[in-house]
Amino acid sequence: MNTRSTFSTVMLWLGLAFIYVPMLILVIYSFNDSRLVTVWGGWSIRWYVGLLDNQQLINAVQRSLQIAFFTACAAVLLGTLAAFVMTRIKRFRGRTLFSGLVTAPLVMPEVITGLSLLLLFVSMAQLVGWPAERGMVTIWIAHTTFSTAYVAIVVSGRLGELDQSIEEAALDLGSPPWKTFLLITVPMIAPSIFAGWLLAFTLSLDDLVLASFVSGPGATTLPMEVFSAVRLGVKPDINAIASLILLAVSLFTLLAWFVARSAEKRSRMPEAEAAPTWKDAIDSRRN
Repeated sequence: MNTRSTFSTVMLWLGLAFIYVPMLILVIYSFNDSRLVTVWGGWSIRWYVGLLDNQQLINAVQRSLQIAFFTACAAVLLGTLAAFVMTRIKRFRGRTLFSGLVTAPLVMPEVITGLSLLLLFVSMAQLVGWPAERGMVTIWIAHTTFSTAYVAIVVSGRLGELDQSIEEAALDLGSPPWKTFLLITVPMIAPSIFAGWLLAFTLSLDDLVLASFVSGPGATTLPMEVFSAVRLGVKPDINAIASLILLAVSLFTLLAWFVARSAEKRSRMPEAEAAPTWKDAIDSRRN
């Protein structure tokens, strides 16, 4: 093993340790029996049991999961359509402007986005009377606006790699465009759609800045609840809820990786087998 390889390996392990050792410490201290986070008082699950009585925190978790689920679904729908337009429709008036508007949230500071949305909702409430108050709906709209750009980038990358001859063959054989998209294109890009859904779900569940701007009374999300509690000092029950989130994310990520891997294999098999069939059909029809 040469010097460069050894240095790369050491830096890799140091980087992984820098990321995961604090998480491991957090999980260990979630079983701390002491009320003082920095003082070890023995092993205990009292803080996990105490979470069942913390109704405010449970409500925040449920609210965040609901918003994240609907955000991911809406972002996948809008992002997939936007990606299809950017990759399949090469020329139309305003294409550059459209692409810029779709990807703008990627580079826009969240503070600017949150403030802009807040001013928008306030102006709409004064002009048309909606939204009457800021809450889950306004948070959902803000998160969807932010997450759609990420889904569009992920899906457009997959669309750009597809062999369009299969879609062209279907159109040439009389299949309507919408049917071609649903029955041929969507199954082939299903792994990227699923990956975009997971990314949008994670971004929504993790967001603090946008939710702080567009939320209202009774619409506190989990990141807002944790941030408010940490400002007064880290509590052991915060370590417990964070450890549960880490466990849930780890299990869900493992499951998502397995599903995406299986879907990727299934999507490549029909693509490889169907391409000659469609091409032969076109050649025979032309002849």
